Amino acid sequence: MVTAAELAARLASGRPPVLLDVRWALGDPHGRTHFERAHLPGAVFVDLETELAAPASPSSGRHPLPAIDDLQASARRWGIRDGDAVVVYDATGNLAAARAWWLLRWAGIPDVRLLDGGLAAWTEAGFEVESGPGARLAGGDVTLTPGHLPTIDIEQAATWPSAGVLLDARAGERYRGEAEPVDPRAGHIPGAVSAPTSENLDSSGRFAAEPELRHRFAVLGVDASTPTAVYCGSGVTAAHQVAALAEAGIEAALYPGSWSQWSADPTRPVAT
Repeated sequence: MVTAAELAARLASGRPPVLLDVRWALGDPHGRTHFERAHLPGAVFVDLETELAAPASPSSGRHPLPAIDDLQASARRWGIRDGDAVVVYDATGNLAAARAWWLLRWAGIPDVRLLDGGLAAWTEAGFEVESGPGARLAGGDVTLTPGHLPTIDIEQAATWPSAGVLLDARAGERYRGEAEPVDPRAGHIPGAVSAPTSENLDSSGRFAAEPELRHRFAVLGVDASTPTAVYCGSGVTAAHQVAALAEAGIEAALYPGSWSQWSADPTRPVAT
């Protein structure tokens, strides 16, 4: 994480971080419009649907991981150079920005941070925003390689609860099968444990303190020695859970296909 004050200081330094705005929410296709109304000075808009995911399909889910060459081309368009630090944020408690945080670290960029509290924290601290199309940075030259953070596939998700803990980061009603607004079937992967992503945050939209996160995950049966994996609806908010676990000192694997892939396969069992 980085606080608003820390980010302001870094932006005023000799080599400021590349600043990415990932304005996205399920059911809201107007991220760029929100960005153009108000964003952090110098930020570049990132389109989650087209730049942080490959095209959707029943066999791979709603937000498959992008091909590494495509992600690298996007990162260069955003102006990222080898050795650059990156800060990502959104206006929804980092529920979307965490996807960029996870992807860029998975692709080999070591210094990627989330602006804790996002846009609201920045404005509450008294810092200015700007409007318009955003920064036009010089083309980057970053080289990306996949696999720097752990992932699991659908076969591993099926057996993971027998050897570790598989966390379901969706809202409780979706886990229980009481509601399913977007995916083919309601319910959860058998053996998974409900761990709604919203519970990673405090009332201000910032991540809970490290001791509170450690306690939250301990209650769910997870500590630093537990083999842990996370899924959600399509691998977006699960990245937020991975970030919260990292804050608590716990490494976790991401299941990118998540429920959107699992529920589209009629041979996969569903629990409610």
